[in-house]
Amino acid sequence: MENNSEAVRHNNIGFLKKFEKYLGEFVYGGIDGCVTTFAVVAGSVGAGLDSAIIIILGFANLLADGFAMSVGAYLSTKSEKDNYNKHKKIEYWEVDNIPETEKQEIREIYEAKGFEGELLEQVVDVITKDRDTWVDVMMKEELIMMEEDKSPFMIGGVTYVSFILIGLVPLLVYVWDYISPMEHNLFLIASILTSFGFIAVGWLKSYVNQTKVLRGILETLLLGGIAALVAYYVGDLLEKIIAG
Repeated sequence: MENNSEAVRHNNIGFLKKFEKYLGEFVYGGIDGCVTTFAVVAGSVGAGLDSAIIIILGFANLLADGFAMSVGAYLSTKSEKDNYNKHKKIEYWEVDNIPETEKQEIREIYEAKGFEGELLEQVVDVITKDRDTWVDVMMKEELIMMEEDKSPFMIGGVTYVSFILIGLVPLLVYVWDYISPMEHNLFLIASILTSFGFIAVGWLKSYVNQTKVLRGILETLLLGGIAALVAYYVGDLLEKIIAG
């Protein structure tokens, strides 16, 4: 029984570490989802649209924009991986076919770092002794390229999930009102709920960026507030122009 508990604990730790690896994507997907959906809600309220229309526009934005953002994140990461692998193949070819030229490049790289004489030659010999090490050094030192160890599919998936989860917050009160009508200021409640969403995401953002918690929260709240104000007054202006 104790062994099973230990195994479960290790599995949980492994899952958390894997999730933490993609925490940045979760944070920025959540911020974008919350900001854009709240902006849609604010713009719709400014235009005097009915709750049912707000729900339709909100969910259309949530699903379509979230998908577009996740696909963009997937393709961007995949492109970086493909570009890295392309240059790595070139480096392998150069190491195999023009080794002296590549060895001289290693020598020049470490000479620029302050190595000289016998020590420099020892460093060059050690690096060029192993083909894989040689190529890795060339990728990092000559091309300034680091291999992305995160899965493009996971990046896109986490981005989409967080976009929907956090972006759903501004719509919750409208969905609830549609199911069971409420005699309250829906936009005020949506704004309060969204603020809590921004606070949570801002806190996670400060963790990812290793910045002060208060700063992360205030930046996220300010960003969402500005987007909502712009959307609200644009919606209000367009409603007056079209209706007037």
